[in-house]
Amino acid sequence: QVQLVESGGGLVQAGDSLRLSCAASGRTFSSYAMGWFRQAPGKEREFVAVISRNGGSTTYKDSVKGRFTISRVNAKNTVYLQMNSLEPEDTAVYYCAAESRLWLPVSANAYHYWGQGTQVTVSS
Repeated sequence: QVQLVESGGGLVQAGDSLRLSCAASGRTFSSYAMGWFRQAPGKEREFVAVISRNGGSTTYKDSVKGRFTISRVNAKNTVYLQMNSLEPEDTAVYYCAAESRLWLPVSANAYHYWGQGTQVTVSS
C-alpha cells in the first residue's frame, strides 16, 4: 500500500509559478511510476505528467510542455510538479498517483493509488 499526500497548491496570478509536492509513505517508492492529474469543475480528470520509477523518463500533456516539469527524489519519497507561466486554464484540483506495473502510464484508470488533491487557482 502507498499513501500519497499532495501539498503546495494555492491562489496565484497568471504568469506566476507554483511547485506541487507529493509525499509517499512506504519503502518502495522507487517501484512506482508517479503521475500528476488534474480535474477542473465540471470536467473529467485529465493527465498532466508522469515520471518513470528511476526518474529517467517523463511524458507531458501537450498544453503544459515547456511550462511544467515533473521530477522525483526517491530518497525523499517525493515527486514534484514545477509549474511556471501558469494560465487560468490550469485552474483545477491536482492529484498525484502511483502505479507499479506500467512504465509511463497516462491513463487515470491505470493508477492504483491516489492522493487527496490540492487546489490550484490561477486568476487572470
